[in-house]
Amino acid sequence: MDNQITFLDGLNKEQSKAVDHYEGPLLVVAGAGSGKTRALTHRIAHLISEYKVEPSEILAVTFTNKAAREMKDRLEILLAQKLAKIEFGQPFSTLKISIQSELRTRIYREVIKEIWIGTFHALFARLLRFDIEKYVDKEGLKWTRHFSIYDEKDALSLIKEIVTGDLQLDPKRFEPKKIRWAISNAKNKGILPDILEESAEGLRSRLTAKAYRVYRKALAANNALDFDDLLLLPVQLLQQSKETRDYWHKRFKHLLVDEYQDTNWTQYELIKLLVTNGEPPQSFKAWRGRSVFVVGDADQSIYSFRAADFRILMGFEQDFGANSKGNYDSNVVKLEENYRSTSNILEAANSLISNNKERIDKVLKATRSSGDLIKLTRCDDEIAEAEAVVHRIRLIDAANNNLNWSDVAILYRTNAQSRVIEESLVRWNIPYIVVGSLRFYDRREVKDILAYLKLLINPSDSVSLLRVLNVPKRGIGKTTIQKFTDAASQLGVTVWDIVTDPEAIRSLGGRSSKGLLEF
Repeated sequence: MDNQITFLDGLNKEQSKAVDHYEGPLLVVAGAGSGKTRALTHRIAHLISEYKVEPSEILAVTFTNKAAREMKDRLEILLAQKLAKIEFGQPFSTLKISIQSELRTRIYREVIKEIWIGTFHALFARLLRFDIEKYVDKEGLKWTRHFSIYDEKDALSLIKEIVTGDLQLDPKRFEPKKIRWAISNAKNKGILPDILEESAEGLRSRLTAKAYRVYRKALAANNALDFDDLLLLPVQLLQQSKETRDYWHKRFKHLLVDEYQDTNWTQYELIKLLVTNGEPPQSFKAWRGRSVFVVGDADQSIYSFRAADFRILMGFEQDFGANSKGNYDSNVVKLEENYRSTSNILEAANSLISNNKERIDKVLKATRSSGDLIKLTRCDDEIAEAEAVVHRIRLIDAANNNLNWSDVAILYRTNAQSRVIEESLVRWNIPYIVVGSLRFYDRREVKDILAYLKLLINPSDSVSLLRVLNVPKRGIGKTTIQKFTDAASQLGVTVWDIVTDPEAIRSLGGRSSKGLLEF
C-alpha cells in the first residue's frame, strides 16, 4: 500500500508551481476564486513535510482573524491526513473519531502552535510583548510588555478628552473623529508628530499635529497602544535595534502574506525588515533556505481608505529582484483558473477590469458552465430599487413552490440602504434578519468585561478604568469622575492611583465616596 501523501496532489499546474517554490521571492497573482487559500495552506504543509522547515521558522500573515483560524484548521487536517497514512496506512477519514481527534491534537501541539499565523496586528502585537521594552522613543515615552490595546472606540474616547480637555477646543468645530482619522493616517504612513508639525499648514493642521503629540503621551501614560501603533512601533523598533532585527530575521525564514494588494506602508516596511534584515531588497542575495511568498491581486484592492496601496504589489518584482537562481522572470505565478463562478460572470468581470490601467494582466478562466445570464435592472430611486429586489424574490418564490427564505441573500453597499429594503420586505410579509448589525466585541456588556480584564493586567489603563468605574451603577457621576481625572493630571499620577487612595476618595468623592470605596 502506498503510504505517501504529497501536498501537490489535486493542485493545478500553476498552484503546484507556487506550492513547490522553496527559496527566494515569489508573487502569486491570484484571481478571485482561484484557490489561493488552498495554495497557501498546501505550501506551508509542503515546506514542513518536504523541505523539513521547522514550523517555528514560518510566519504567515492573513487579512482577518477568521482567515487565520481557517488556515490553522485546514493545515491541521492536511497534516493529520499525512500522519494517518504514515502511522496507520489508511485514509484519515476511515479512522475512529477518537484516533482522528488524537492525531489532530498532536499536529496542533507539535506543529500548528509553533507557526506564527495571524493578522499583521495580532502577530506584531505578539512581537511587541517580547521586545517593546527595547524600544527607544525620541520623546522618552515608554511602554511595558503588559500594555493594553485600545480599539477604535477607546482611541476616540481618549481623543475626545484631549480635544475638550488638554486643547480646550470646541468638538463641533474640531471633530474628534476627523482628528483621529488624521492621526491614524499619519501613523499608517510612518509619520510621527514632529514630522506632522513641520508640514502643518493652517490652524487645523497645526492643532491636529499637537493633538497627535498629546495623544501619544496619553497612550504611554496609560501603557496602551492603538491598532496603528501595533504596526508603527515594530517598524521603529526593528529599524533602530540591530540586535532585535537580527533575532527576528533569523527566526522567520519563510514569510507568507495573503491579500498583499491591501498592505500599507507600515506593513510593507515590516515585511522588508524581516525578510532582508534592513538591507535594500533589490540588493539582498542571501535567499538560501529563505523565502517571501506573497499572494494578491491588484484588481481586488478595496482598502485605499485605510492607507492600503496596491502599487506595493505592483512593485514586488522590482523591489525583490531575481530569485535565488538569478532568474527574474520566475518569481511571478498567476492563478487564473476560477472554481467559483460561471463563465458568464467571469466574461463580464474580465471585460470590466481590463479597463484598469494599473494592473498585472491576467484572464480568469471558468471551470464551470455558462450559467444564467447576468441581469441588470435600472431603477429611478431607492424605493423603486427596493421594490424591484423584493419583486424578484417573490418571482423566485412562486417558481420554486414556497422558497426557503434563508436561501436568499440581499447585498447592499452601505448600511443606510437597508432601511428601504427592510420596509419593502415588511410590506410583503417576507421574514428577514440583518446580519452583523452589531459585532460581538462592540456590545456594551462585552466591552465592559474586557475593560475589567484589562485593568487586572494594566491598572494604568485609565480609559478602561473610566469605562467601568460606574459599571454596574455605584452612584458615581460625571462630575466626580472629572474631579478624579483632574486631580490625577495635576499630581502627575494615574487615575488608578487616585481612586484606590481612601483619603483622596473621602476628599473628592462627596456623596460618591461609598460607591468608590466599594469599587
